Amino acid sequence: MTEWWLSILRQVGVKRWLTGLLALGLVSCALPQIKAEERLFLPVSVDLLDVYTLPPQTFQDTAVGGLSALVYDRQGNRLLALSDDRGQFGPSRFYELSLTFDLQANQPPQIAAVTVEQVISLKDFEGNPYPQGSLDPEGMALSPRNTLLIASEGDIKHNAPPFIAEFNRTTGQVMTTFRIPDRFLPDAIESPTRGVRNNLSFESLTVNAAPGTAGQTEPFRLFTATESALVQDYNEDPSLPLHNRFLHYLLGEDQATLIAEHAYPLDLEPTGAVSHGLTELLVIDQGGHFLALERTYGLRGFAVKLYQLATGGATDTSTIASLRGELSGLSPIRKQLVFDFAEAPFPVDNLEGMTLGPRLPDGNQSLLLVSDNNFDGNRPTQFLLLRLRIG
Repeated sequence: MTEWWLSILRQVGVKRWLTGLLALGLVSCALPQIKAEERLFLPVSVDLLDVYTLPPQTFQDTAVGGLSALVYDRQGNRLLALSDDRGQFGPSRFYELSLTFDLQANQPPQIAAVTVEQVISLKDFEGNPYPQGSLDPEGMALSPRNTLLIASEGDIKHNAPPFIAEFNRTTGQVMTTFRIPDRFLPDAIESPTRGVRNNLSFESLTVNAAPGTAGQTEPFRLFTATESALVQDYNEDPSLPLHNRFLHYLLGEDQATLIAEHAYPLDLEPTGAVSHGLTELLVIDQGGHFLALERTYGLRGFAVKLYQLATGGATDTSTIASLRGELSGLSPIRKQLVFDFAEAPFPVDNLEGMTLGPRLPDGNQSLLLVSDNNFDGNRPTQFLLLRLRIG
């Protein structure tokens, strides 16, 4: 401490000096307390505005159904919906849809109509539709280079492995496939000891950049996750949580590099559940925050919850052989409940697809969800409209 400061303290006294600083607001005994949880997550909330039921229909000799992924093309103001048809009701395909809002004064926005405008079949490298049973398309994202990234769960029983690939949006033809680590690939058709479990593979897909926001050669990031635990990660004890594997790819013009993998803590499976898992992911910022849909089907029908995820600080699990049981010393992805659809004023169905939609008249971001009716004529295809608030 300098002689000048010492002389000041001797003249006014320490107590009077601190009193003066307090009066100026330079010292405070009541600093605002911010919980670690609040620093970890974004202030996210949603309002459920409307539900629209798509009338049962066929379009160009295909049954419109099984919609398991949804993408909004902001530049073209169109929705793209991926059907998970394995070739039973038409070729593996996606639909282009138009969305019309009903905007009345002093009323929340509603969905006036969803209209099917085009269908495009997915084709292999030779330009042919995929053989029946070889593809189970479940996840989809629109890349910055205006191509479609699609994840297929595959079908273990028919020796069809899961894959992630890039498709031409206009023609539907595959352009390239991305390497999936061996730990995700079943090592046997019967009683495998590793890999995804049947129908519990890659259900989700999202990217961190919108079309037109990056150049053709500028890298961007792709994220996906398994719907449930891998064979080597699965624990039959229902009291122990299961951990899915969350993959983080870096995609460039001529590269697709898996740069990280994390453990996603799945909610405990409810009693009486027939199926339970993670059905969709959606990037909501550039800082590692996502929205995630968890869906359960059981004796009481469907139960769906919307979570916010924070991936910062999560352990890289790419070198961990098994995530079975309690994992000491491992930091999984953190999650926070945003909305429980049990609170909706109507029963929700099999929600699987989710995308950021158009801006609402009040300036907030819309969030659109779609349900997969599994080509059951007695079940609806629902489009849900929510208001998403961040901040």
